[in-house]
Amino acid sequence: MIGVAGGAFGAHALKARLPEAQLANFDTGTRYLLAHAVALLVVGVLARGTDSTGLTIAGGAFTIGMLVFTGSLWVLSITGMKWLGAITPIGGLALIAGWIALAVTTARSTGV
Repeated sequence: MIGVAGGAFGAHALKARLPEAQLANFDTGTRYLLAHAVALLVVGVLARGTDSTGLTIAGGAFTIGMLVFTGSLWVLSITGMKWLGAITPIGGLALIAGWIALAVTTARSTGV
C-alpha cells in the first residue's frame, strides 16, 4: 500500500515540483519498495509453519532495507538533503543481505 501510494504521490504531486534527477531518485525508491514487498510476502509464505532463523533474518533484512533504502531516497528527493545519499547504501546492503539469507535458507532446505 505504501509503495502504491508513494508511486502515485511521485507521479502526480511531485512531477511538476521536482527536477528530473530528484524525481528519478524518488521513483527508484518506489520501485525497490514494491519489488521487496513481494519478496517479503514470499518470505512470509515460506515461513508458515516453520521456525527458520534464516527466514527471520531475510524478513528482517528486507524490512530494514526497504525502510532505509526507500526512506532515504524519498526524503533526499523531497528535501534535497544530500547527506542522506550516504545512508542509502546501508539500506541497499540490507536488501542484499536479505536475498543472501533467503538464498542460503532455500538452498539448505532443498538440499542444494
